[in-house]
Amino acid sequence: MNSGARETFVQTAADGTEFCRLTLDDVPAMLAIEQVSYSHPWSEGVLGDCFSDQYEVWGLVQQGQLLGYAIILWQFEEVHLLNLCVAPTHRGFGLGRRLLRYVIARSLLRPCEQILLEVRASNREAYRLYLSEGFEEVGLRKGYYPAPGGREDARVMVLKHPVG
Repeated sequence: MNSGARETFVQTAADGTEFCRLTLDDVPAMLAIEQVSYSHPWSEGVLGDCFSDQYEVWGLVQQGQLLGYAIILWQFEEVHLLNLCVAPTHRGFGLGRRLLRYVIARSLLRPCEQILLEVRASNREAYRLYLSEGFEEVGLRKGYYPAPGGREDARVMVLKHPVG
């Protein structure tokens, strides 16, 4: 990754990680993480479509290597967290939490009443992360996700901002 070609915002820790606004050039690295993380990964085309005006795509990078990313969509006074993914080799070190907190901080930069997301009903680790950061479960989308042998429900979660 060419960090000179993108806007770098925050040096987050002494470990040399930084949050960077990703570009279309980063899609191959994102796709590689998608393919080892999900049974039904997003395609290169779907990831590429996220680089338009209403979206923000952020990566957590260390020494030029993409460790994880978050994709958000701005809709009205709401942020929809579409995808938050950390490379399997870098899980368990709090990077998902750091990405989530960065998304929360970004959502405060514009008028925003809440952050909305869907999480697979079977993804207990992500569900616990979202709960621990103040998200509340507000509904269920039946058969929302493709899954091996059928469909899987999604828990709908919301983080209401104290200022809206």
